[in-house]
Amino acid sequence: MAKPEDVLVVENENGEVVREVIKDTDSDMIYQMCKKTLVFLTHLDQEDMESIMKDKLDKQVDGSEWSFQNLNSLCWSVGSISGSMSEDNERRFLVNVIKELLGLCEQKRGKDNKAIIASCIMYTVGQYPRFLRQHWKFLKTVVNKLFEFMHETHDGVQDMACDTFLKIARKCRRQFVTTQQSEPYPFVEEIINQSVTIISDLQPHQVQVFYEAVGSMISCGSSSDNYQQTLIQKYMTLPNQVWRSLINGASGNVREFLCKQDTTRQLAMILKTNAKACTSIGHAYVYQLNEIFLDLMQIYTVMSEAICESIRNNPANISQPEIKEMRSIKKESLKLITLWITKSTDNRLLKDDYSPSLLQNILPDYLNSPIEVREPEVIDCCKAILTKLGMDGQDYVLEIFKSVFDPTLNMIKTTDHLFPEHRTNFFQLLSAINQHCFISMLKLNETQFRMVLDAIIWGMKQMMPECKETSLEILDTLLDNVTDPEITPRDMAQAFYKSYHIFILEHIFGVSTNILHSKANLSQHACLLMKMIHIVIGSDPRNNNQPIIQVALMENQPDNRQAVYQHIANLLKQQFGNAVTDAQIQVFVEGIFTLYTNRADFIAHLRDFLIQMKQMRGEDTTDLFLEERMAEIKGKQEENRKQEAAKNAAIPGMMNPYAALDDDEALQ
Repeated sequence: MAKPEDVLVVENENGEVVREVIKDTDSDMIYQMCKKTLVFLTHLDQEDMESIMKDKLDKQVDGSEWSFQNLNSLCWSVGSISGSMSEDNERRFLVNVIKELLGLCEQKRGKDNKAIIASCIMYTVGQYPRFLRQHWKFLKTVVNKLFEFMHETHDGVQDMACDTFLKIARKCRRQFVTTQQSEPYPFVEEIINQSVTIISDLQPHQVQVFYEAVGSMISCGSSSDNYQQTLIQKYMTLPNQVWRSLINGASGNVREFLCKQDTTRQLAMILKTNAKACTSIGHAYVYQLNEIFLDLMQIYTVMSEAICESIRNNPANISQPEIKEMRSIKKESLKLITLWITKSTDNRLLKDDYSPSLLQNILPDYLNSPIEVREPEVIDCCKAILTKLGMDGQDYVLEIFKSVFDPTLNMIKTTDHLFPEHRTNFFQLLSAINQHCFISMLKLNETQFRMVLDAIIWGMKQMMPECKETSLEILDTLLDNVTDPEITPRDMAQAFYKSYHIFILEHIFGVSTNILHSKANLSQHACLLMKMIHIVIGSDPRNNNQPIIQVALMENQPDNRQAVYQHIANLLKQQFGNAVTDAQIQVFVEGIFTLYTNRADFIAHLRDFLIQMKQMRGEDTTDLFLEERMAEIKGKQEENRKQEAAKNAAIPGMMNPYAALDDDEALQ
């Protein structure tokens, strides 16, 4: 039996221990083949499969086939057939397996032996969430056993105990917040009360997994009678005590104390723990955020001032470990707040209580900081606010534009390779403004709006695929917004067309006929061109079928269709007169004005024109079909994936026991 996916604990560039899921494609394929085989064999004869596995387990117990590899393979096999037996048979089978493994653990001597058996027990139990949900006493016993394993210092045991606890907590969380028969209160309360003891031997990254697991349970708790709030307050008592001790310790020289490496490391761990809590609790994390928000803003400001002062005195200090750790505090603070914003369900609370104070702290800091230490997470945070608030976030757009948009554009426009995160986040922020706060964009002054439009056009020409595609989507949405009278008043729409339609059309043609850009995004370019042509010659059914554009786009040429037709022809002659003939240009222009309502024909027409240009230059034309071929391949892959998923769903036990959401999980 091949090994399932593994979790590797590694050290990142900041010296912090983090977790990575390792994907071994070959091993995973073998595992899936083995799993399918065992599931099919189990369906053919459950008793026979149970007998075979029991026999193999007996040989592990009596020592005749004992080895780490044999035991691992057997337990991976036992875990792989979860769900393929009837519930009664599965219950009997699993209880017997766990009893034998526990007995084997007692029988064997040596830490290595006990560690490998413990990991097998945890893996096997973790693969049977259906059984655990239906048998509370067994579930509680398993969880208490996991807590014991969390004190075992043998390599890998604590990590696996934490992983298994998280898996079980996610799938069985409702059971932990329900008062079970013969128990005085929900088990989650007991876990929280004993949390200091439970996590006493865990590493920081393992503690964070524990908090994510318990947070998942709390998210199912009743929000009535302040029960959920009370659980969160108790649950976060330990990190809050450490947090408070650090804040109180800074009563003298605040900057000197908070910027010490020991302090910054502790703060970073607490912030990451809070982030895990927020991930699993969701909006209700606001009860905890209330406790630390003001301190968080103060620490953010102190760290920023210290970083800026150090960098200004000596730019080389940016690579110093203490500066990296202080920047890490700023980044983790922004990530935490952004995470809560994305999960928030109360826009009034976000708009009135958090956004003003947050933006007041982070926007001036971003604007005034040296470009080397401007954190891209600030842009992401602004995007999250505008996305969540929608039209209610319009009041912040101008401030964000001045403090974030303009400075970031100046950073990224000088080169194509520096500040990649800023570049990506910049276009995502612009997309959020365009999609959720478009009217505020129209209210920018002419210089500012032209800057936005130039940024979109510039983004279409970027070599980073993500930035290029985002820019094309932004422009597409912008044109839809301008055309929609419910979003843009008609007088503002006509003013937009008068000032910018020809300008945009020229640049779309420039990009779509540029071989470097067109071969990767040909269909997007074609759709934009279709939309631009439709706006010129189409009518608006929402306005009594009047022309969409009711102003002259070019001076002394009242017929917009003829004016744009001739302008495009002249533009192509100037740029490609040596590559194509006048007749070819005329056929192409006539075609785009005829085929603009048929997407497939329009794309084919545009591709034909590009092929003609490349053939005249003696260039290969096969790359112009790459987009369609890739789309066809992805379509077939997706179709095969859906067919495979449907087949697996129809066979009990074939799917991962944690892949299908139950009703409780679907509510998260």
